[in-house]
Amino acid sequence: MANKYIELESISDLHRMVHYTPPRHPLVSVIDHADFYARRPRVDAFYRFGFYTISCKKFEGVLKYGKGYYDFNEGSLMFTAPGQVIAPGPDVFVEEGWALFIHPDLIHGTDLGRKIHQYTFFNYEINEALHISEEEKLVIKDCIAKIEKEYAQNIDKHSQGLIVSNIELLLNYCNRFYDRQFYTRAKINSDVVQQFEKLLKDYFSQNNLIETGLPSVNYFASRLNLSPNYLSDLLGKFTGKTTQEHIHLELIDHAKSLLWGTNKSISEIAYGLGFEHPSHFTKIFKTKTGKSPSEYRLMN
Repeated sequence: MANKYIELESISDLHRMVHYTPPRHPLVSVIDHADFYARRPRVDAFYRFGFYTISCKKFEGVLKYGKGYYDFNEGSLMFTAPGQVIAPGPDVFVEEGWALFIHPDLIHGTDLGRKIHQYTFFNYEINEALHISEEEKLVIKDCIAKIEKEYAQNIDKHSQGLIVSNIELLLNYCNRFYDRQFYTRAKINSDVVQQFEKLLKDYFSQNNLIETGLPSVNYFASRLNLSPNYLSDLLGKFTGKTTQEHIHLELIDHAKSLLWGTNKSISEIAYGLGFEHPSHFTKIFKTKTGKSPSEYRLMN
């Protein structure tokens, strides 16, 4: 049986689905999550939103997000970007919470719109949710209250700027709280870093890189059961380098040993490291070392 998808492109679509009155502002809305789940269609379906969502909820039941299932029985913050799919089962019961919905048109052309991609937690998996303290929860709720109060008034020329400013403030607090979460889970995250480093070295120790090609960020994230963005952010916090930077550094170290320890041509080394085009290898090597592979070899 084919999966049922419910597409919600606008805030108005969302309100109509649960029989709410039209939104006070067409591009932003805050709703009570317990009420929303009580009103939503009781069907086993996938929901795809055309807007950003930030939600804080505590519920009973199982939520499907991406490829996995998650028992979300603690109150935490969850973020989704436009186009992501969520599938709460028909038996999910939300005890309490709220949700903020932000249409991309609200931030289009603003400073926040230009840097929204920097808030990488919008692309984390649900099991990488932000778990906040009671004190942090009050800070977040204050931001939400200001956003809700602003759009509930008569809209004027200042409304968009004030709403967007408060959304950005909220996101900056979330960045701070995620940083805290990375460090309070230092032991777990340190283990992840060690697992990643082992996977990375094992990958480049293979003799079949010609067949497997260069490893991707997605490859390592999948092996560690993390989202690509979360893995890169975690590595960045603990090592100062993203996943891609780690891949390139291991690649360069491996290339250096081949340049100095073998008589293979630059092309043979490039193909052996999984590159389809030697010129791509040369470009990365020079970017990272300041010298081309042939120049580096002559230094020996």
